[in-house]
Amino acid sequence: MTARLTGIRVLDLTRLLPGAYATRLLADLGAEVIKIEDPSGGDTMRALGSGYFDAVNRGKKSVALNLKSPDAPRILDALLGTTDVIVDSFRPSTASRLRVDAATLRARHPRLICASMIGFPREGARAEQPAHDINYQSLAGLLAGRPSESGRPAGPGPLVADIGAAMQTAIAILAALIERQRTGVGSAIDVPISEAAREWAMFPSTGDFESACYTLYETLDGQWLALGALEEKFWRAFCDRIGHSDFLPLQHARQFDQIRAVMRTKTRDEWLACFDGVDTCLTPVLKRSTEREAPAEQSPALGVDTDAVLAAAGVDAETRARLRKHGVI
Repeated sequence: MTARLTGIRVLDLTRLLPGAYATRLLADLGAEVIKIEDPSGGDTMRALGSGYFDAVNRGKKSVALNLKSPDAPRILDALLGTTDVIVDSFRPSTASRLRVDAATLRARHPRLICASMIGFPREGARAEQPAHDINYQSLAGLLAGRPSESGRPAGPGPLVADIGAAMQTAIAILAALIERQRTGVGSAIDVPISEAAREWAMFPSTGDFESACYTLYETLDGQWLALGALEEKFWRAFCDRIGHSDFLPLQHARQFDQIRAVMRTKTRDEWLACFDGVDTCLTPVLKRSTEREAPAEQSPALGVDTDAVLAAAGVDAETRARLRKHGVI
């Protein structure tokens, strides 16, 4: 992405995936993102492995600061003097206790945009209830909608509540930056992750409109092909290439065993070669790789930028040494 947000500074107080992905989207757009982590171990996601931390924290800076320390509000205040956006993922009572709630921060920094990724609506009965993606999906009906063959609700697939909330947060922050440019005043943003899950529940799944033209076909070698020929021209191209123009009336049929039988007569790669250059929507069903390529920009080591960032904010070396001695940074 081009660096549209160059000059925008973001303070990221979040943990785990949702907030990290939201601020990574801003970093990808050129914003300077400073990740505030606990000196004792940092973000929980660092210990989860699988490259997830690196994937969503690339291109950021890391400052190790114990937000529970009595010194933390003063340090944060110094940082916020040059910060445009602060993002947190605390429950409302925790944010208030740590004095990082929007009301407290914006009283001293009216141009600040405070984005809170909360689990549930602030005024609702679940406002203080802890939860993760699997819980948000379960309450939104996303898990019950995919029962397994045994009748047991299926486990969650992609973390759509977390990812959806992250994208909504990034969009809301961009809108708030535009509003601030017009008014000169910041704003407070709430993004309940549970509501992001409800948004996903509004949309159909692939199985809701599975038909001959929109389904998976098994091939001779036990591999699979995905066909998405919703448009008549793509369906016609598919039928012509497999040599069965007589299948044209079956485009939206729910029973199409004869087409399945035809697709089992060649291997996956033979079909892909057969469809090379054909204008239709046919792709192989690939297995998700557990290996991740190293991102061009690396994620920061825990606290690697603490001294540089705090020094730039006016925290002198003597104070930093005292804070480090007492485990505050």
